[in-house]
Amino acid sequence: MTDIIKPTESELEILNILWEKGPSTVREVHEILEKNKDAGYTTTLKLMQIMHEKNLLERNASTKSHVYTAKVSQEKTQGQYVKRLIDNVFNGSASQLVMQALGNHKTDKKELAEIKKYLEEMEKKNK
Repeated sequence: MTDIIKPTESELEILNILWEKGPSTVREVHEILEKNKDAGYTTTLKLMQIMHEKNLLERNASTKSHVYTAKVSQEKTQGQYVKRLIDNVFNGSASQLVMQALGNHKTDKKELAEIKKYLEEMEKKNK
């Protein structure tokens, strides 16, 4: 598998389902997708087959209904997306990304506390 993970938006939706739910059949993934968008079963099936060919998914074919698992980690995928976003949209400035995200998103007290804790840990590492 290549080091660069570049799933499409639709592939990312499927990966998010598999990261949250764990190993699933096409039917199970399709039922979740259908709640938020108009997606045909055969489209979901074809997309998951393509994702398997691209090494984004593993497929267990030992049962009648194939079971798919994400082959790429959520953390690595998110990290690569954020890096590209920072480089391409925020001209390499992580602080601009953070300020934009916090300014355009309602952040509750628990999230803010987690962010502050993370920043404190980052400061300790950089000393």
